[in-house]
This record gives sequence, C-alpha cells and structure tokens, in this order.
Amino acid sequence: MAADHPKSDPDAGRPGTPGGPSDAPSGALTGPAGAPTDLLDGPPAPPADPGPATADTDLPSAGADLPFGPEAGLPEEEATQLYLAVLAAGGRIPLDAPPPLGTGRTPERQRALLDQLVAIGLMLPNRIDGCYVAVSPRAVAERLGADLRSRATRLLLDAGRLPAALDPLARAYDAVPRPADRTGQAVYVDGQEGIRLRIAQLVSDCRLELLSAQPGLRPPAVLELAHTQDRRMLSRGATLRALYQPVALTADSAVRHATAMTEHGAQLRVLDEPFLRLIVIDRRVAVIPAAEDHSRAAFVEDPAAIAYLVAGFERDWARAEQVHWHGLDARTLTRTITDRVGRLLAQGLTQRAVATRLGLSERTVAGHISRLRDLYGAGTLFQLGWLMRGGGGRG
Repeated sequence: MAADHPKSDPDAGRPGTPGGPSDAPSGALTGPAGAPTDLLDGPPAPPADPGPATADTDLPSAGADLPFGPEAGLPEEEATQLYLAVLAAGGRIPLDAPPPLGTGRTPERQRALLDQLVAIGLMLPNRIDGCYVAVSPRAVAERLGADLRSRATRLLLDAGRLPAALDPLARAYDAVPRPADRTGQAVYVDGQEGIRLRIAQLVSDCRLELLSAQPGLRPPAVLELAHTQDRRMLSRGATLRALYQPVALTADSAVRHATAMTEHGAQLRVLDEPFLRLIVIDRRVAVIPAAEDHSRAAFVEDPAAIAYLVAGFERDWARAEQVHWHGLDARTLTRTITDRVGRLLAQGLTQRAVATRLGLSERTVAGHISRLRDLYGAGTLFQLGWLMRGGGGRG
C-alpha cells in the first residue's frame, strides 16, 4: 500500500503567509510571521545625541568643485576661530539660527564661515537634530590627505603620459621645413619676421643656457616678446646672460625689462664698448647678423665657430659692469650716463667715439658733455678732458 503523501497547501510559499517570503523590505529585521520589527515595537526611538562627529562616513565630500577643499588647504584664520568657538559651546550649535560666536562678526559673515567649515568637513549639518556638529580634525585630515595623495598619483600618471601624448605634435613640429639656403653649417634667414620666428623656436627648445649680446635699444614690443619667451625658458631651469650697452640705461622700457628679467634669475650687464649682436642657444646654435640693417641673420651650427663666438662673449662679459637694476631711477640714470661719458672723454676719446662706445647718438652725448662743462667750468672739449684727467680744479 502506497504511503500517504501530505496534502499540498495552495497558500504555502505565498508572500504574506506563514512560512512564505517576508513582505518586509529587503534587509529589514522581521518578527513573527515575517512582520517588520518596527511595526511590532511601536514608533522608533529618537536618535541618540551624536555629539561631535568622528566617522569619515559622516563627512560631506570636499570635492574639487567646492571652493574650500584640498586645494585651499587650511581654513582661513577667522573660520578657525569660529570652529574653536563651536567647540567651546559644546561642539554643536543650532542649525537654523546659530547664536553669535565672537564679537564684531555679522550674521552673514558667520554664515559664510560656517559654510566654509562645512565645505572643508570640519562641521557637519545634522538636520535630524537641527544643529551643526563639530567634526574631528583628525578624520578630516586623514580624508583630505587621502584625496591629495590620490590626486597627486593621478597627476604623476598624467605627467608620465604627457610626452607620449604630445609626441605626434613634436614630430609634426620637427617636420616643418626650416629655411633653406645653407652655406656650410649656416642657415640664412631673411626678414625680421622670419628671424624672430626661428629664434622663438630655438628659445622654446633651450634647456641649458642662452647667451645674448644686444647693442643699442630694442623696441618695447620686441622686449615684451623677449620677456615672455625668456621667462618661460628660465622657468624650465635654463640660465640667461645678456650684455647691454649703456644706452639701455636711458630707456624706461629697457630698464623695466632688465629689472623683471633679473627677478626671474637672469644676469644682465652693461659694457662700455661697441659689440655686435649675438645669441647663442645651448652652445649648439649661434645667431649673428648677416646684413647691416639686420634684415638677414645667419644661424650657425658649426662647433668651432660657436666656440669662437662664445669665447668672445666671455671676454666681453668679464669686462662688463654689473648693474643693480632695481635701484635705478631717472636721476641715477642721468648721473650714470654722464659719468660714463666723462670717463671716456678723460681717456682721450672724441665725441663720436664716445657715442659709438656707449651706443648713444652724438646729440645725446653732446648733452652730457654740456653738463660736464658746466660742472668743471671748461670752455672747450680739450680743456674738459684735461680737467677731468686732473689737470686742474673745478671752476
């Protein structure tokens, strides 16, 4: 005889029936018959006083889009004082109408400081209890430190990928045809615009050293362009030494340029002698004039020629005078140029020779000579030179 099988219950396994799946939300604790415990135990108990928050999970995220996050670092001093005042008040203050903390601070300013502390993560708005709660600075420091380390790692990875990402552009840059007309190891470039473009390309590739001899005066627009290029070069760790003629001391634009460049680490000296224009980049390319009007330039790459040009620059550099560009003013500049004119006159140079040596016009030199004549009481240029060499006292 076959064994009796238990009768199947058609309701078994249905939701809401004993022994079936619970209707309670997923993850809710259930009591008898699968009922949620919060329905059996009555209304929920009020939350416990959280006190000053410490858990990282309770902190608002101080992301990059917030005005006060890892980028800003520490809160400003007034926000720090407000945080200390909150701690003195027990670590919590009302959310909607916080009492004044400290003196001399408007409600709007206090609200802005509270927002700053919340953005950083040092204060937590607890809307359940209607209060701001002070957060442990250690927890904030740990979280923000982790954010900074993560960001630094990403930046390092990006920096490592940057050369490869820009390599196609670098190869395209190198493939641009350079001006032709080669003669031996020199490339000749015609036209001021083409010359400036080629120099800008070379300076952008300079990594070690740039030597520059710049006689006469350069227009302010050229100085502005040179300042931008040279400042970027110096920021890469390269060095810059430049020679000027004394005429540079007479132009405000040249003095401002020299002052700004020395602030970035460049060395600029003044030489009381005529010299030719020269630029040497990393001692691998030298740029020299190939026409009297500077409408053509030669870009020399021959190592022997470059060594010869550098040796001449070093001799001029050793004789040149250091100038404290920061301390120059109009009166100092005039006296400096006049003294230079006087020294050359005392050496027996003519007015034209003095103008050539200093890179000045003869008319400008004549003005300085006139001031020296008045100073020494000299009637002629010969008498002035004699008096300046110690031939007599000042009249």
